[in-house]
Order: sequence, then C-alpha cells, then structure tokens
Amino acid sequence: MMKKKKYRSIEQLKSRYGYGFTAIWVIGFILFFGFPVIQSVFYSFADVSISATEGVVVSFVGLKNFNYLFNEHPDYTSWLTADMSSILYSLPIILLVSLVLAILLNQKFKGRIIFRAVYFVPVIIASGAVLKLMFQTTSEELTSAGVSTAITGSMFSIEDIVGWLNIPDKIAQILKNIINNIFDLLWSCGIQTVLFIAGLQSIPATLYEASKVEGATKWEEFWFITFPSLGSVTLLVSVYTMVDAFTNTRNTVIDKAYTMINSGNYDETSAMLWVYFVGVGLVMGFVLFLYNRFLLKRWQ
Repeated sequence: MMKKKKYRSIEQLKSRYGYGFTAIWVIGFILFFGFPVIQSVFYSFADVSISATEGVVVSFVGLKNFNYLFNEHPDYTSWLTADMSSILYSLPIILLVSLVLAILLNQKFKGRIIFRAVYFVPVIIASGAVLKLMFQTTSEELTSAGVSTAITGSMFSIEDIVGWLNIPDKIAQILKNIINNIFDLLWSCGIQTVLFIAGLQSIPATLYEASKVEGATKWEEFWFITFPSLGSVTLLVSVYTMVDAFTNTRNTVIDKAYTMINSGNYDETSAMLWVYFVGVGLVMGFVLFLYNRFLLKRWQ
C-alpha cells in the first residue's frame, strides 16, 4: 500500500522560507556581532596586552578599569555628562525641524520632488570627507579657512549675546551648545523628514474633510489630527535620532574610544564604551517611558 503524500500549506511554506532567510541573519549576527560583544564585556574586566610571542594576553582584574575611569581618569566623567546631556536639546530641535519640513514638503506644489531630493542630499554625503571639511570650516578652523580676523573679530559672539540677556549659567550653556551645533542639528534631519512624510501620507484624508465640515482651523487640525496620528512615527523617529546621536563619531566618548582602540588599548576602551552604552540605554529608556506614558497612550 502506497503511503499518502503529505502536502504543505502555503502558510507552512512561507514560514519555512522565512526561517531560512532569518537564519542567515542570525548566523551572521552571532559570528560577527554577538561574539565580539561578549568578548568586549570580558575585556572590560581584564588587562589586555599584545605579545609578539603569545599573541593576545588577557588577565582578569575585576573592576580595576571601571575604578580608573570614575576615580582616576581626569576627563571621562565630564565627557560622559556632556554626551548624555546633548540629547536633551538636540532631540526636540531635530524632531521639530523635521516635522515642519515634512509638513511643508508634503504639500502639493510644483517641484516638490526636487525640493525633497535637496533636503535629502545631506544624508547622502554625511559620511564622506565633504562633511568633515564643512564642520572644520564652520567651527574652530574658521579663521584658517581664509576669513580675515579683522572681520570675525567685529562680529557678535555667542558669549556677548548670552551675557547681555543676563540668564542663568546652566541655561546659558545650553543656548551656547544649541547655537554652536545648529548646523549639525539641521544637517541631521534628512531621514527624520522622510519618515515624517511617510507618516503624513498614511493619515486618511477623510479626517481632514470631516474637520473642515466641523469648521476646524488649521491649528486645530494639526493638534487633534496630524500630531496624534503621527504618534508611532514620532516614536520611531525619536529612537532613530537618539541612536544616531549617541553613536556619532563627533561625540567625545566615541571619538576618544576610536583613538584608544587604534593604539591597542582594548581593556580601558571596552570599559569606557560599556559604561557609555549603559548610560545611553538608561537615557533612551527614560525618554521612551515618558513619551509612552504621557503622549502615546493618551493619543491611542
């Protein structure tokens, strides 16, 4: 008697193909990301040295590296505080500018595709040498770029403007950071603008039609329809912005870590980065908790 052949359903075939494609990513994650992460955790609790005869020599030292960073290193805590606090002013500005640009670019007008491409150009060249030169010529190397000191010396400085306002020192420092980094903040709005445009286009047009019938103003449409409808998109943009900001090589901790690891200092660098990323996780978790608790749940 012949055994009856068992046929698989379409859903079972899809699941099998899905597991097959996912397995490739999982294997790559374990080999090229998971193992180095575990190794870096071990390095943060060890003394690592490279020998010509024995190769990499690792000896467990416990919390020695962390003790050095917090109690003996002269600058690490200040680097950590500066990088963590930068998100407090950069995130709201990037979200606000990106949302405004998305609303403008989502309007129907001639040439809007060209304008969308123009606003996305910074994303294309953000990782190249052009961006590095632009940041150099717009910050500390402005004079060396060929601008006369006679001209720059007569300009208003940020310190003078803040001094005239007679505001507290902490608020003044925040304003200085915002003004000094305004170019960087505006340059970082490309991906966020695209995500907001996608969110705006997913809002049903019937909601705006109903609001017009009820006599709602544009301001009321924004606060009661547009902004609440972008709740999930805003959450996605916030996560992306924080990850991009915290992993940026212009952050002091990240920049110093690259320098140290290139010089062969693997133990202290691992400890430095793990403390940094634990702090990043706490900050991101706190921001997302507040957003979910006070905004997202209310809109839903």
